[in-house]
Formats: sequence, C-alpha cells, structure tokens
Amino acid sequence: MANHIEMKREVWVDWMRIAACFLVMVVHSTEPFYFGGEGTLILTRTDAFWASFFDTFARACVPLFVVASSYLQFPLHYSTGEFLRRRAARILIPFVLWTVVYALIWGEPVQNFKDLLLNFNYTAGHLWYVYMLIGLYLLMPLLSPWAEKVGRRELLFFMAICLFTTFIPFIREKAVGDNAVFLFGPGGIPMQGQYPLWGEASWNEFGVFYYFSGFIGYLLLGLYLRKFVEELSTGRTLAIAVPCWLVGFAICFQGFLRRVFETAQGTFPVGGDVSVAAGWETPWFNNTVGVALMTIGWVLLFRLCRGEGGFYRKVVFPVSKASYGIYLCHMIALSSYATLFRTTLGIGESGSLGVMTTPAEIILTAVCSYLTVSLLCVIVQRIPKLGKWVVG
Repeated sequence: MANHIEMKREVWVDWMRIAACFLVMVVHSTEPFYFGGEGTLILTRTDAFWASFFDTFARACVPLFVVASSYLQFPLHYSTGEFLRRRAARILIPFVLWTVVYALIWGEPVQNFKDLLLNFNYTAGHLWYVYMLIGLYLLMPLLSPWAEKVGRRELLFFMAICLFTTFIPFIREKAVGDNAVFLFGPGGIPMQGQYPLWGEASWNEFGVFYYFSGFIGYLLLGLYLRKFVEELSTGRTLAIAVPCWLVGFAICFQGFLRRVFETAQGTFPVGGDVSVAAGWETPWFNNTVGVALMTIGWVLLFRLCRGEGGFYRKVVFPVSKASYGIYLCHMIALSSYATLFRTTLGIGESGSLGVMTTPAEIILTAVCSYLTVSLLCVIVQRIPKLGKWVVG
C-alpha cells in the first residue's frame, strides 16, 4: 500500500489539500461575525479584530486548490478528450447533485432552480469555485502545448505580469476614491463598479491585463513549481516562505481592519447593507497581492511535508481523495454548528467567554465541521459506484 501511494501521489499536495479544506471552513466560520442579518454587521472592535485575523489567516485556501490542480494536471498527461472526460466525471456529477441539494434545502426552491439557469445558487455561495475550476480545466488543453515547451525566464515573465495584476484592485479602488459604485446581482450580492483602466471602457471590459488576471497566475505558479523548483532545504524554504506569508498577511489584515474602522468612525456596532462588507473585503480578493504572497508562502511550506507513515495512509490520503466532496457539502454541517455554538456561548464580548467568545466559536465551528464532514465523505467515497458520484 505504501509503495502504491508513493508512486501515485505527491505527498505534500495531499497535506496541502487537507489543510486547504480546513482553511475554507475557517473562512466560512468567520463570515457570520461581519455579515449579519440581511447585510453587514460587526458588533464590537474586538470582533473586528478576530474577523480580520481568522479570515486573513485562511484566505489563501482556494488558490491552494488551484495550485494543487495545476501541479498535478498541467500540462496535460493525456489527450484533451480523455482529460475532459475524466474531469467531467469527477467534477460535474457531484457538483450537480449538491447544487440540487442546496437549492432544495435553503431558500425558495422554485426560485433557486430558476436562478440556476444563469448562475450558482447564491444561498450556497461557495459553489462559485466550481465554475471557476471548470473554466481553468477548459483552458488547460489550450495552453498545454506551450506549457510543455516554456522556459524558465519566459514563464517568469508572464508570472510577473500576473503578479502586477494583483495590485489592480487597489489601483482601481484609489481611482474611484470616495465615489465607489456597487452593482447588485440577482441574489443581491454586490460587486464594485469597475473604474476603467488600460483599455477598459463602458463598451469594452477587455483591457490589456484582462487575460492575465484572476486565477491564471495560480495556474502558472503550479506549473513553475513542477518544472523549475527542485526540492529546497528547510532553511531556504523558510527564508522565502515566511517573509512572503507575513507580508501577505499584513497587507490583508490591516487592509480589512482599516476599512472597518474608517466605516465605524469609532462607534460599534457598525454595519449597513451587503455592499459595505464587499468594500471591506477588497484586500481579501483572491486576485490581490496579499493573498498571492500568502499562497506562495503556504505552498513552499507544504512542500516540506514528507510524512508518509501510518497517519498519512490512514488519515491524510483518504481525506485528500475526498477533498472535493468535503468542499461541496461542508456548508450544511458548518451552518448547523455555527448556530449551535452561538446559541450556547452567546454573542461577542457579552458571551460566556468574554472577549474570547468569538474566536472560540470560530475555531469550534471550523474544527467540528471539518471532522464531521471529512469522516462522512471518506465513508461515502468507499461505497462502491455510489461514492464517486457523491464526493468525486
């Protein structure tokens, strides 16, 4: 069994995947502490600190999944047709199943199914990830011939362009200034109006950096690691990874907190409609420099993971195999745990643990959700034939 795993698996990627699953749950366990009711709400200055700390700590979770997929799948190891068939079987069927489940159990089912004709169900907002992932999978066959031949300097050149685009959300924000405009989608989810930059206009969103923004940079990062980064010593890894992560954390942490304090003007609770939280979250966007730096730091640190013993075989390996299903279904358990702990421990500084009530609830919700969903998905995946259709 050990030899089989060693031949078929990149051990550090398995460790990174299970950690990314947990970080996703930390993000979603934190959201209730700055989203409240029908909009935005932070009760106290202390809650603002904890929300920024935990959400910033975990914000690189989705980019880690993309780097893992790129590292393992890009460039393609087989024909385009076979690649798309394999990905469709593993990605689309569980996605459709859980999309239907969320449409039935949350919100108004009839309206939910109507909305699904145009987009994901906003009551299960985490499913946006699957649409993005499908887009990357469709792009991989197109780029694979280039990825096979690209040299180090050429790849670094395009990665540098992608890195520059991580500053664009902040440039756009400064250009807008105090005149920010928010547009609302069908579910009431806001998106900041786009200040036109470098070729963009009201009739044209395809500016010079359009094709280099978003998650393409993380796709290239996975490729770069696979082709050009050999195993680094622990000392060299730490010398690069720790400063990257700390700088990225500082950018995201202070960026969110500063925006909250500017809105609060010294008075808590602070809130408003959902567009307020959308503005606060700008430093946390997956295509911003802080998140990119933390992603680089995380990836390099996980490359140090080489444990292939009993814990890896019995826990890490099966949880990593079920990670897609864990991502899809975790919100059902997480929302229940979040309600349970808030009811039991209270709210904010008035809760039973004082200023530690909020961090305790975030940690307990994330840990309990992770353990519950991981166990269930690992068990379900082992059911012949049925398992792969449910959890991938």
